[in-house]
Amino acid sequence: MTENDVNRPSPEAMLKLAQAEEEQTALGKLRIFLGYAAGVGKTYTMLEAARQRKREGRDVVAAYVESHGRAETDALLEGLEIIPKAHIEYQGVLLPELDTDAVLARRPQIALVDELAHTNAPGSRHEKRWQDVEELLSAGIDVYTTVNVQHFDSLKDIVTQITGVAVRETVPDSLLDQAAEIRLVDIPPDDLLQRLREGKVYVPEQAAWAVEKFFRHGNLIALRELSLRRTAARVDDEMRAYMESRAIPGPWPAAERLMVCVSGSPFSERLIRTTRHLADEMNATWHTVYIETPGGGKHALENRERVWKDLRLAESLGSQVATVSAAAVADAAIDYAVRHNVTKVVVGKPSKPRWREFLLPPTVDQIIRLSGAIDVHVVSVDPAMPKPDPAVAKPKKAMPLSGYLTSLALVFAATVVSMLVRPFFEPANMVMIYLLVVVVAALRLGQKPAILTAFLGVLTFDFFFVPPHLTFAVADTQYIITFIALFAVSVIISSLVSKAREQAEAVRVREVQTNSLYHLSRDLAATADIETLLEAVLNNLGESLHARVAVLLPEGERLQVAAASKGIHPSSKELAVADWAFRNRKEAGQGTETLGSAEFLHLPLQSSGSVLGVLGIKLDNEANYRSRQTRRLLDAFASLTAMALERVQLSRQAEQAQILQARENLERALLNSISHDLRTPLVCITGTLDTLRERVHTLADDARLELLDTAWEEAERLNRFVGNLLDMTKLEAGALKLRRELCDVEDLVGCALAALERRLGTRKVEVGIPVTLPPVRVDMTLMTQVLVNLVDNAVKYSPPSGPIEIAARAEKEWLLIEVADHGPGIPDHDLKRVFDKFYRIPVPEGTAGTGLGLSICKGIVEAHGGKIRAENRSGGGLSIIVALPL
Repeated sequence: MTENDVNRPSPEAMLKLAQAEEEQTALGKLRIFLGYAAGVGKTYTMLEAARQRKREGRDVVAAYVESHGRAETDALLEGLEIIPKAHIEYQGVLLPELDTDAVLARRPQIALVDELAHTNAPGSRHEKRWQDVEELLSAGIDVYTTVNVQHFDSLKDIVTQITGVAVRETVPDSLLDQAAEIRLVDIPPDDLLQRLREGKVYVPEQAAWAVEKFFRHGNLIALRELSLRRTAARVDDEMRAYMESRAIPGPWPAAERLMVCVSGSPFSERLIRTTRHLADEMNATWHTVYIETPGGGKHALENRERVWKDLRLAESLGSQVATVSAAAVADAAIDYAVRHNVTKVVVGKPSKPRWREFLLPPTVDQIIRLSGAIDVHVVSVDPAMPKPDPAVAKPKKAMPLSGYLTSLALVFAATVVSMLVRPFFEPANMVMIYLLVVVVAALRLGQKPAILTAFLGVLTFDFFFVPPHLTFAVADTQYIITFIALFAVSVIISSLVSKAREQAEAVRVREVQTNSLYHLSRDLAATADIETLLEAVLNNLGESLHARVAVLLPEGERLQVAAASKGIHPSSKELAVADWAFRNRKEAGQGTETLGSAEFLHLPLQSSGSVLGVLGIKLDNEANYRSRQTRRLLDAFASLTAMALERVQLSRQAEQAQILQARENLERALLNSISHDLRTPLVCITGTLDTLRERVHTLADDARLELLDTAWEEAERLNRFVGNLLDMTKLEAGALKLRRELCDVEDLVGCALAALERRLGTRKVEVGIPVTLPPVRVDMTLMTQVLVNLVDNAVKYSPPSGPIEIAARAEKEWLLIEVADHGPGIPDHDLKRVFDKFYRIPVPEGTAGTGLGLSICKGIVEAHGGKIRAENRSGGGLSIIVALPL
């Protein structure tokens, strides 16, 4: 092994580098001017860089730049083309926003977009400005933008802990990873505070509040350190990538994989951001897992928007997201970690009281006990952390009063029954009646009414059946154990039955989803064309989700509605949203952060290579747009539809390829046939003429006549061949016109035999035609050609001593003409193929032909509305039967 082999980059490194370069080529380049606070000079530095690019000849426009009235910033804007801002009305006020469409229409080389973390006004295409930037990058436009370090998702909690100020506007860290260049804009905190006091950052009133709340010296130092560390981490990543791509030896860290478990609690965001931070430090991939348990069904309903938001946050931060259904959280978490080779699990520190841990061990302890060789990182949760917006949390669903009243009725019924059987049973035995009603309550009403039933049952049993009666006093203390056992068993039974109900409900929901996917996949698998496929999608989605659906497919450069539910006519706005989803390969519309004011949710139908269309869904219940289960089902529907569309398209392409191949084979056979069947008679004719010309005076009369007969036969053969080609061309072009007239079958057969008189020679021909046979309305010339071809075919493929038989008969409304020979016949599997163009079975030596004769017969007969078939005769030979309508 040479030294060059040792220093050669690994194939994986080269592939990673090639993929990165390919992505950078397709997308615009993002350059981020990063600061640690407002006023450090990010916009000023960005404008200086933009002016430098303009001097170098680049096409630069100011798409959105906020100067905040600073004269030095306004001076740098002079000479730069400024895209007019879009003004969006909100609550009677016109708010200026980035006009993304105007920038896309202008298509500059570089667009300047200030304040990356800005939240757009309601009614904008995107909820956040960074989404506008992503769209510009997807269009191949380079973007210069500014942002402060506290706005990145993974650092939000750290900044909140440092400053005590909650950061509302955030940017996903994936943008920072995607950036081609990060330029740190930095000034000392003392200089920044001086600029603040001089009014160069905020107006005096705002400046005083900022110094008191956010711009404290300690806060600025900590934020500055964060920005320096984040930039240094980026430089370190670039250095590692450079070393890896050039096989420079170095201490490479082992591959780490992290996993964080979320539950929809208010502190899940903190766990997600902490895990992202750890993954960055370890240069590791990470997973976010939500484990759905049967007992958590109600919890999931109450917090489904929060769970969905957490998973979307993790996905935006670069995590692989998964939802797992299991009976036990700890077992499922460790099982997932083992299957995905996770090395570290991140969980939150339990915040429940210690006394509850004795009754039910915390999930953290269970995970630690089962973790084995996997490290477990326990993250502390600060109770003083800002709580989520209460508007996001769903109000708890209260049990209807009728359930508790039913519990009272059940206890009353149990008491009445116990009174009736009291003379026959001991009081201890009547406990089973109360246990029975607890089970009924758990099955029909739920856990809380069942517990109430158990509690009232204990009191009622004590009051009516335990001495002294009609009082809660207990004479025999042994009954106290009975009361405790009755209540405990009742609670346990109610809990078990309630969990069984929740499991049954979860199974039912999954069964419905599985059946929906099964029926759709079955229907899609049976479709062979686009129309049937789209009808199956509409029917299955409409029945499964009670949704109205529209499928849009590209026609030219625009999307058109290919199929839609009854009464659905997408407006121009919906078509524009669908077009955006199609071109950007991202979901848009209702329930998303892009064009959320639309009525439909638009999902791109993505295959392995391209986007085939858009699936638009309008659900009856708007809350379902943010439901995890509904969205997963919709994504599955979209994937199945995309795969089915791709299959149909590939099937069409394969069919076209087969047709093209068949056409090429046909052309090749035609050329081979023409080259042989034209050359052979021409050679014979030219040879005969040459002999006659050179030996005109020396040839005897008999020899001269024999040569002339040979030339004549070959000329006739050539004429028949060219005539067959012309007839086939007319048949395929549909230019064959029939001149029907009443013809006698005897005349038809006579004309054919007369045309073949020289060809037949001494060959015996047996004709059997009844005198009573009615005439038939046909084109005399064309049907004569059919009989000529059939008889000529019989002459070729039968021995000279074998007779040719021609018979005709009438059967019901058909006239049957049969031409039979006494040859070897043909194999059964070739009986239908003999009528294909250029198809020939193995022929006796010296037999010439093109394979067009029977194909021409088939075309002419079918043009008359008739049929033709070939049959092997029982005594040997082939019979071809022509059926013509009378």
